Amino acid sequence: MNREFIDYIITNDTVKVVSKGKWTLQYVSKIEKLLEKIPTDKQIIWDMSKIEDFDTAGILLYIKYFDKFKKNVSVTTVGYSEKQQKMYKLLREHTLESIDVKKVNFLEELGKNVIDLLKDIKDFINFLGHIFYAMFNSIFNFSNIRIKEMVYHIHHSGFNALLIIGLTSFLVGMVIAYQGSVQLAKFGADMFIVDTVGISIVRELGPMITAIVIAGRSGSAYTAEIGAMKITEEISAMRTMGFDPYNFLVLPRIFALIIALPLLIFFSDIMGILGGMIAASMQLNISISQFIDRLYEVLELKHYILGLIKGPVFAFIIASIGCFRGFQVSDNTESLGLQTTASVVNAIFLVIAFDALFSIIYTELGL
Repeated sequence: MNREFIDYIITNDTVKVVSKGKWTLQYVSKIEKLLEKIPTDKQIIWDMSKIEDFDTAGILLYIKYFDKFKKNVSVTTVGYSEKQQKMYKLLREHTLESIDVKKVNFLEELGKNVIDLLKDIKDFINFLGHIFYAMFNSIFNFSNIRIKEMVYHIHHSGFNALLIIGLTSFLVGMVIAYQGSVQLAKFGADMFIVDTVGISIVRELGPMITAIVIAGRSGSAYTAEIGAMKITEEISAMRTMGFDPYNFLVLPRIFALIIALPLLIFFSDIMGILGGMIAASMQLNISISQFIDRLYEVLELKHYILGLIKGPVFAFIIASIGCFRGFQVSDNTESLGLQTTASVVNAIFLVIAFDALFSIIYTELGL
């Protein structure tokens, strides 16, 4: 049994039930499941002394099961505080005889989630409006662009991410080469491993890997930074002093990532191909010179360009989602954690969705 809320001791004649923890609306459903497991074939002694916190829902739940147990056996309550006793009497006098704590059913929960999703979409569209207005304003007031902050974020989000992106891409390139070589060797088409590694890394996997790593690394950092500023009311103070948070906080991050991500993708392509080259040499005995010669034949410049085009789009998605979720943080640390998680999940989902959209467009255009 989960001893966080209820514990009970069974003796020859009695069952001693000890309530503990927080008996509040948030935990009512968990507590109710535990109360259902209490045996009702012996006298019950219900100890309330270890309850840390309670509200109306917790007392109503107690009343419901007190009446239910009393139908079968004798129930004695001990250890209750004066505050609990007052609330008990108040609820006994002003509630109906049939007491039931309302449960949220599946349809209600689904409806609530849909409404929350629609609200998030509406808020994000409103946020995009602020971003585009700030961008349009910056075009005609170039002095408003904060170059120093952009350079800082390029270094923080770009240069500092080289190691993890390079290592990830290198390993993915090796995995593709190893797995592909097993299948191609069956048909005597060993040399086609160069085509597989080169084109797949440059067109799809390089941009995708880079964007996912940056979404988890930099997108979450943007949310945490702006969210912490919102909790400490720095953003409110900024508005009070007449500074636009979108111009000071959002645009430098978006511009920095738009500049840095294509460069990171190019570096990711190189490392992924290098990993495939080493794996092909070890697995298929294809020399580095043979690999490079074949790469020159099959890997056209357009494949690099088609992959790099995705960079600014992915960068805008990651940075805007990260900043948006930062502004969604309320004034508690739990909200900061939830919004940071949501930032990573939303950014990765949209990156994959837009990558699929790019693939469809490229295929339809015959590229």
